[in-house]
Amino acid sequence: MSEVIYGKKVIQTAVTNRFPIANVRLTAENQALIAFLKTHEINYQIVSKDILNRITPHHQGVIAEISGFPNYTLDQLISEKPKGKSLPLIVALDGLEDPHNLGAIIRTVEATSGDGVIFAKNRSVKLNATVAKVSTGAIFNVKCSEVVNLTQTLKYLKTKGYWVVGTDASAKINYSSLKYDFPMILVIGSEGKGISRLVLEQCDYLVSIPMMGVINSLNASVSAGILIYEIRKQQWE
Repeated sequence: MSEVIYGKKVIQTAVTNRFPIANVRLTAENQALIAFLKTHEINYQIVSKDILNRITPHHQGVIAEISGFPNYTLDQLISEKPKGKSLPLIVALDGLEDPHNLGAIIRTVEATSGDGVIFAKNRSVKLNATVAKVSTGAIFNVKCSEVVNLTQTLKYLKTKGYWVVGTDASAKINYSSLKYDFPMILVIGSEGKGISRLVLEQCDYLVSIPMMGVINSLNASVSAGILIYEIRKQQWE
């Protein structure tokens, strides 16, 4: 089953990474993108904005089709070699349901040289056009792995030398006080329920982000961004 993707950056990133795309339709004013497609020998069709609007309202003047989003194995994720001072870092998502959060997290993982993103097959948002658009195409740079059982996946990765760090509002360890000097799986929980009990039991450390306002929680992608940058800051210094 084909998937529709849209947005200039998304299309460009897919093409740059040699990801097969088809049925590219765009408006005539996208001259720079047309030149880009010609350079990469990608066939396209000029259409009106009205035609694109019938498919999606947020197209930026271009849409395309792909056969599906890439799904990597766990062994492909952990085969990545660390870059510079960065230690292996994989983000595991437990029950995340908002595609905007998933897209934003993938974008952050790409920006910080993370090794990949893991999410469960059930109870989680899937890779889709919205995720691709919010990630600004990072979805084609970051290895994503859909797994059957997140708990068993964490158990397996721990046998490969990874430590699991989870987030919990009641955790006694401040996120900035833990020393992140090990290969790590960072677990981000769902927007409403947080990390499930079975996944919590697999965490070697639980950390919290201090709240100073009336609202006692952060958006999942914001929490992920704060934690990932703290991890990398420590490793890069």
